Amino acid sequence: MQKEIERVENAVDNDPALAIGTAKELVESCCKSILDRLNVEVPKNADLPKLTKMVTTELKLVPEGIPDEAKGAETIRLILRNLSAVTKYLAELRGLYGSGHGRDSRHRGLEPRHARLAVGTAVAFIDFVTSTFEKQNNQD
Repeated sequence: MQKEIERVENAVDNDPALAIGTAKELVESCCKSILDRLNVEVPKNADLPKLTKMVTTELKLVPEGIPDEAKGAETIRLILRNLSAVTKYLAELRGLYGSGHGRDSRHRGLEPRHARLAVGTAVAFIDFVTSTFEKQNNQD
């Protein structure tokens, strides 16, 4: 996964559409890999928001899993809720501006700064869920 992340980060300036498309694909691959390692069956038609929900549920990252007495509980819930939401928006952005879709001659892409935001968001999600998965599975 690290090699793919480096590849997508290198595409940001030269090919923002490729970077955006690949960022979404990396999140999808990460979710499927974690679910596979947890022996969770993934429906064939599962989209990225569904995959994200499955992963966050399996890793107990859903906002409902935060006890009320935890310091900053509401802030933690909001961050985790937004973590899941950004993958939905990443999928939408990929559909509008990422690689993998035919475009007409009037299509105008996004700038490298937008691609950098999409890639950074994807990497943050991947890093968080992967490190959570590894932490949970090293404690068993």
